[in-house]
Amino acid sequence: MPKRVDAIVRKTLRMILEASRDMHPREFGAILRAEEGTITELLLLPGTVSGERHAVFQFHMLPADFSVVGTIHSHPNGVLEPSDEDLRLFSKFGGVHIIVGHPYSEGSWAGWTYAGERIPLRVVS
Repeated sequence: MPKRVDAIVRKTLRMILEASRDMHPREFGAILRAEEGTITELLLLPGTVSGERHAVFQFHMLPADFSVVGTIHSHPNGVLEPSDEDLRLFSKFGGVHIIVGHPYSEGSWAGWTYAGERIPLRVVS
């Protein structure tokens, strides 16, 4: 059963948005860690491959870590809806996923469940 996550720390969200801007026009991808229902940090997997239409995670590089709850990746085209490939990933790994879209502002991101349902995530200090 996936851990319930309902919030993200503002500085973590800002880090995601900045990393996504830095990678543009390629996708940025990382793993999400949470404590007590709040996403607190990112885990960058060695060997992650980023392209203009994909971010490929090397999950065999993921350490055993019970604080891992899902993924984040960017969509340089600005679309926040998950693709079919995204939905396959969501269904196989983690319980919460974030997609951020161009222009990578605090209003251009969305949270998704492992089943591809949109979920609200509060931004906390």
